[in-house]
Amino acid sequence: MADDQNSGSGRSGLSRRRLLLGGVVAGLGAATAIGADLALNPGADGPAPEPAASVNGSATVPFYGVHQAGITTAPQAHATFIALDLQHGVDRDALQRMMRILSDDAARLTQGRAALADSEPELGTVPARLTVTFGFGPEFVARAGAGDTRPGWLRPLPAFTIDRLDPVWNDGDLLLQIAADDAFTVAHAARMLLKDSRSFATVRWTQTGFRRAHGSEKPGTTMRNLFGQVDGTVNLTPGTADFDRLVWNERGWLAGGSGLVIRRIRMDLDKWDRLDRGGREQSVGRTLATGAPLTGTSEHDEPDFAATTSIGFPVIPEFSHIRRARSENTDERIFRRGYNYDAAPTGGEISNSGLLFVSYQADVDRQFVPVQRRLDELDLLNEWTTPIGSAVFAIPPGCRESGFVGDTLLS
Repeated sequence: MADDQNSGSGRSGLSRRRLLLGGVVAGLGAATAIGADLALNPGADGPAPEPAASVNGSATVPFYGVHQAGITTAPQAHATFIALDLQHGVDRDALQRMMRILSDDAARLTQGRAALADSEPELGTVPARLTVTFGFGPEFVARAGAGDTRPGWLRPLPAFTIDRLDPVWNDGDLLLQIAADDAFTVAHAARMLLKDSRSFATVRWTQTGFRRAHGSEKPGTTMRNLFGQVDGTVNLTPGTADFDRLVWNERGWLAGGSGLVIRRIRMDLDKWDRLDRGGREQSVGRTLATGAPLTGTSEHDEPDFAATTSIGFPVIPEFSHIRRARSENTDERIFRRGYNYDAAPTGGEISNSGLLFVSYQADVDRQFVPVQRRLDELDLLNEWTTPIGSAVFAIPPGCRESGFVGDTLLS
């Protein structure tokens, strides 16, 4: 009896468990027995447990508020922009019903709750900082009966000589800007919201964009476009007096809202590849490595447009992008929130890529158009970029929990 009780630590090494394991080996083979041994003694020679992974999918952004989310929200990794055309016969009452439904489901999805009629509710449980931002085109505002209260800038942009616009990427009556740090979340939210709107509108175009994955860079890092350039260094800062004055509207049904311009800009990467690094930096006016102006050492250094080389040429050329974009009029500033896109190449090309240029401003005519005219006239970067899509939308203010986006226009 004593030998039986102490056999697990005796010199013979014989134990009830080892006898049992020996029978298993005989009956099932060594490989199965080893598995059985690990199951009986998991702490023996098995691998150490891995540390718990950090999960970011539960992060949420409030839907309700004075302003719509998705404007001052730190840009997420993925975005889908969908323009809809209103169906014939959709009137003011129908617009109100549609926006109530869309707002309610958007509020649910952004907080990690299923849309009201979601047949796959499990897919809506990872919000990943999901935001849904709505924009109204000229036809939407007209059917809402806004009349003389429609902002004068809510119309297609003036024609620019560099434009090669394709109708499949232009205009629209209602915009859905859906963004999150997870592409799956964006796709599911888009499907739910399009189901909500299908009785009222049809899809005109869909554009998807991306930035670096969440967590791959320090927060606040300026994005790079597919030319490798730091893109969007000079930008308005949310929460400042300048931002409030230049981004938010102050009057009527649009008070607390903004104006949005989206331009699909094709970037000829195949042609860009043939340009040397010096030529690339001259065309932009910044170094590729750090994004610093050619007269500075750090990204946010103020460019010195008066600086010249030893033989008298400007260090930052007159035709450079940053020089053409700059204005002495401080009202000619916008808030940029763009994304890269990468579509399937066609023909003999290697790439079909570019930038979804997205900007917010209180007055498109006063802020965006003058900047674009200067770029149209002389920006050397136009040699490698071509705008192929363009649309303008009014972004209404946010809403309270008892309301819906657009209620200042439709109620």
